[in-house]
Amino acid sequence: MAGGSGFELEASVTTIESKITLTVVITCIVAASSGLIFGYDLGISGGVTTMMPFLQKFFPDILKKVASAEQNTYCVYDSQMLTLFTSSLYLAGLVTSLVASQVTSSLGRKNTILLGGVIFLLGGAINGGAQNIAMLIIGRILLGFGIGFTNQATPLYLSEIAPPKWRGALSTSFQFFIQIGVLVAGCINYVTANHPSGWRISLGLAVVPATMITIGAFIICDTPNSLVERGKIDQAREALHKVRGSTNVEPELEELVRQSQHAKSMKQEPFVTIFERQYRPHLVIAIVIPLFQQLTGINMVAFYAPNLFQSMGFGHKAALFANIILGFVNIFAIIIFSSIVDRVGRRVLFIAGGIQMLVSQIAVAFVMAKATGVHGTSSISKGNAALLLVLMSFYSAGFGWSWGPLLWIIPSEIFPLKIRTTGQSIAVAVQFLTIFLLSQTFLTMLCHLKFGAFLFHGTWIVVMTLFIMLFLPETKGLHLDSIYDIWCKHWYWRYYAKREVLQNQH
Repeated sequence: MAGGSGFELEASVTTIESKITLTVVITCIVAASSGLIFGYDLGISGGVTTMMPFLQKFFPDILKKVASAEQNTYCVYDSQMLTLFTSSLYLAGLVTSLVASQVTSSLGRKNTILLGGVIFLLGGAINGGAQNIAMLIIGRILLGFGIGFTNQATPLYLSEIAPPKWRGALSTSFQFFIQIGVLVAGCINYVTANHPSGWRISLGLAVVPATMITIGAFIICDTPNSLVERGKIDQAREALHKVRGSTNVEPELEELVRQSQHAKSMKQEPFVTIFERQYRPHLVIAIVIPLFQQLTGINMVAFYAPNLFQSMGFGHKAALFANIILGFVNIFAIIIFSSIVDRVGRRVLFIAGGIQMLVSQIAVAFVMAKATGVHGTSSISKGNAALLLVLMSFYSAGFGWSWGPLLWIIPSEIFPLKIRTTGQSIAVAVQFLTIFLLSQTFLTMLCHLKFGAFLFHGTWIVVMTLFIMLFLPETKGLHLDSIYDIWCKHWYWRYYAKREVLQNQH
């Protein structure tokens, strides 16, 4: 087997019929719509924190800073309580992700999405009716619990139910709906900005996407992988008939049953197994991809774009409108990504997107330094503000067709079945931990590093692009069960991956 594992693996996989069907497209779209709640929250919180009635009720100290003529451009929104309002959700998501693996395995992908939708619905209702900061934080924590479950289950659902040839495009739908959520939230903030209760409307409308997801979860079937994992073989066969559009599903079903039996024969807990040497490549990738994605700085832009644009010289409504423009740019970039990811591959898009974001970050830092001065006390002209919007749009586009959607594709497709939910759980936990730390520190970092904050993220983009070039193998078009073979052939990871793992899988 030492020299022919790739051939044997391909021979096994080619017996599995797999094509795109209307059923699988509709199912993936319904499941991926769970990204709406994550996107809605990303888009809504930044706009709400610039609304005067909201600040007057909860954060009056920030209004005093805004009124100060001597205020540093970068430090207007530097408030630990304000950042706690934003980041508490992601701390809750981190806690949830630590238990979501077991929940996803025992309840199934579909039911975990349903659970996340219900919890998010409750959190949105509490936030809309909040009377004090404590209610705001409690609501945010519940939102975090809901997002923690959906971010765990949905990428797994999409990667397992999609045909290998179309897995990249269909898995992208989750990121697409995240950006739809961001855009819709931006539009709602723009409309409600001057209403005395605008912040309540913006926060409370989170119940709408949560309701959609909850209803949608009742419509879709669970993945064949999950059904087999829970011993529901007949239901798995029926699900395969629906999503594969073929009566010849027995080879794939037998393969799923074989993998499930092997996984159950393992005596170790998945959280122990995943730390074994042969799974070191998977574990490293599952940690660094979400870590690097956040270090691009994108969610800091998503959280604080209205605050950032106001600091850059935009008026309140103009700052919200600029945020909407970024949302449209990101959606357009994701559409381009979905049309090419399964042709050009993951690696090319990671590298090209990284270069585009790096150029943008350097340019933004240069313009900010020139426009505001070294100490950030000079005002920004309308021309420079417009240029910054163009550069931020270029940056968002680079993210939208690379690191944005690829975060949800790579970790969900590289793990074997026995540790797949555990691997996804670790990836989601790393993402939430990184978002929490960065969101809690970004405005302070912006205040102290000034334009250097953009260079900070630019430096990380260089590191992550080099990592992709050296350590991430290509996974496009491969069946989930055959991906382990690529680690055995990689110049570095082959010293960790074991050929006998392949024999156990087949």
